[in-house]
Amino acid sequence: MEVLKVSSKSAPNSVAGAIAGVVRDYGCVEVQAVGAGATNQALKSVAVARGYLAPMGIDLICIPAFTSIEIDGVERTAMKLIVEIR
Repeated sequence: MEVLKVSSKSAPNSVAGAIAGVVRDYGCVEVQAVGAGATNQALKSVAVARGYLAPMGIDLICIPAFTSIEIDGVERTAMKLIVEIR
């Protein structure tokens, strides 16, 4: 599954375009975010991506979960949003 990483400085419209493109190609994508700001941008991006794909008859769902990732040798908890076609 393709993984997109989002930061607090990511532009939601740009991430939404990436989400829409990956979903069109593969049917699902995993969006990872560490921290409140990054999670906020990721959720906004999923909402915008739903709007991009709705005219094509594609309805997205988002399944939130936690995951552990390693950043600079330190284990961190991240939000994982699994986005797929309903």
